[in-house]
Amino acid sequence: MAALVSSVSPVALAARLAPGRAWIMDRWSIRGPLPVAATAAFSAGGGSGEEKRRRLVLYKKPGCCLCDGLEEKLHAALSLAGGPHSLPSVDLQVRDITGNPEWEMLYQYEIPVLAKVLPDGTEVP
Repeated sequence: MAALVSSVSPVALAARLAPGRAWIMDRWSIRGPLPVAATAAFSAGGGSGEEKRRRLVLYKKPGCCLCDGLEEKLHAALSLAGGPHSLPSVDLQVRDITGNPEWEMLYQYEIPVLAKVLPDGTEVP
């Protein structure tokens, strides 16, 4: 039984459990399917035909090599204009957690944190 479980990748397992659903995954766990509202917030375009700008927030602090690496990769991805892997309608805001006690308390052990800003202004890390 253990061999069977270990041979199935987390991605394949997630796809079998809920086909067609987006999953939140990190290197430690599968956290479950994203709510429909969260996945719909990143769908392209709007009902009026105009493209809506999507917003991401990167929480980081000085001296964090993981933060700097992620910021560099995000800027590179955002600068790929018109390519197959481009992100043309995304605004990235970088926030230093040391400048805000609330952010520092929330994210001091989690950085870098990349959060999606929903249309109502709430952030989903």
